Amino acid sequence: MKFEIRKIINEDNSRVKEVLVSVMKEFDVPENGTALSDPELNDMFGSYKNNKSIYLVVVVDKEIFGGAGISMLNGQKKNICELQKMYFLPKIRNYGIGKILIEKCIEFAKNAGYKFCYIETMHNMKVAQNLYKKYNFKKIHEPLGMTGHTSCPVWMLKKL
Repeated sequence: MKFEIRKIINEDNSRVKEVLVSVMKEFDVPENGTALSDPELNDMFGSYKNNKSIYLVVVVDKEIFGGAGISMLNGQKKNICELQKMYFLPKIRNYGIGKILIEKCIEFAKNAGYKFCYIETMHNMKVAQNLYKKYNFKKIHEPLGMTGHTSCPVWMLKKL
């Protein structure tokens, strides 16, 4: 499969929201206390504009099918970032794109000066959790920061 990975642009906002909402609903993510209720879903480009954040999209045949981002973990020390909103539509799964995006996001995080990377996810997103484990994300026993994702029961942390 031919695909392109690039930074989000303003014109991507509605399609990115559509993709993210679709995948979260596929995995029965609750409406409240998860990324489904994040205000940045309405302006992903604007939410990742600063120099300590990035959001990458996956484009196949000029259409976005997924993405992932890095941003400072809200309510936490400045040296902890969060891998955020890493979701893919079924069409692009199992092609190694998740690995490529994690590597690009981790590289960005290191270059931005972060020392740790945090992830929150759902209990039923086992494939994602296994991928995170391959990149040395370790499960932790309590959430970090103030993400507002009170319905996400799986928390992981990686030393960069």
